[in-house]
Amino acid sequence: MDFLNALILLLNYIFVPALAYGSQLALGAIFVTLIYGILRFANFATGDMMSFGTMVAILFTWYFQSLGISLGVLPTALLAIPLAIVFMIIYMLTIDKFVFSYYRVKKSPPVQLAMVSIGVMFITQAIVRIIIGPFDRRFFDGEKFIMKANQFKEITGLNEGLAIKSTQVLTIIITMIAVSILFWFLNKTKTGKSMRAYSDNEDLALLSGIDPKRVVMITWIIAGILATIGGVLYGLDKSFKPFTYFNNMLPIFAAAIVGGIGNPFGAFLGGYVIAFSEILITYAYKKFFMYILPESMEPNTLIQLLSTDYKFAVSFTILVIVLLFRPSGIFKGKVL
Repeated sequence: MDFLNALILLLNYIFVPALAYGSQLALGAIFVTLIYGILRFANFATGDMMSFGTMVAILFTWYFQSLGISLGVLPTALLAIPLAIVFMIIYMLTIDKFVFSYYRVKKSPPVQLAMVSIGVMFITQAIVRIIIGPFDRRFFDGEKFIMKANQFKEITGLNEGLAIKSTQVLTIIITMIAVSILFWFLNKTKTGKSMRAYSDNEDLALLSGIDPKRVVMITWIIAGILATIGGVLYGLDKSFKPFTYFNNMLPIFAAAIVGGIGNPFGAFLGGYVIAFSEILITYAYKKFFMYILPESMEPNTLIQLLSTDYKFAVSFTILVIVLLFRPSGIFKGKVL
């Protein structure tokens, strides 16, 4: 019985949250790796672009709720995501036309484009804060429990309860569907293959008749879809605060680099590596060991490797280790 309690404890506080958080990071990491692989620069505006898409989704969600429109047991935000994606794509294509394309035509070095993306990051952050404010915002009907801890205790008779939010399940399911469609698109369709060819060898792709403007446009469209879905799922699961999305840039980049920058599948796996690492290292294991150890050996301290205040230090440490010992990541980078 104590073993089951210990297992449920880990499921409730580590495994389920890490799966949801990892899915959100994975979408952001694929965004980063697509931009790097095809447009050849590190986009430091990733977190704030996710914030922009989420802001639009929140505004449409509030509008639908004011009209009495809902999806019943499902979050109303699911209705707002397609509209938010449209706005996000328009915003990204506008930024590309008036900012990035200028430097792309000039054949500017990647580091210059990366610096330009920092400017875009601050502009996007300012727009979001002006429109919706810097404070916590909620979707109002996002947090719904499929299983509450007390219900689980009553059903099983265990001391520990397992709470599963609908947003966690939706995050995992939607991420798997979105990533599966993306991988199918990149590997099976003519457009996807042309994007991969452009990523591998730009000059050869141009000689083959591939239209670079079309490749760039489709890249931003896919990036807009990923940014909006990832941002909204993160906001539904937790809450929306612009500065939080800015902070998420570090774990997102860490996930992309750990998985192999330029490799979408590696970025997908990297999201889960970072999420599980952050949660495993910052979790306090005292109660877990109280279940599995004899009473005489029960710990007096929290048995916590790092405080949750330093969870981003985990991402940074993993990032440094990977760059030092395996710069190509888990999978070799630049293989879109």
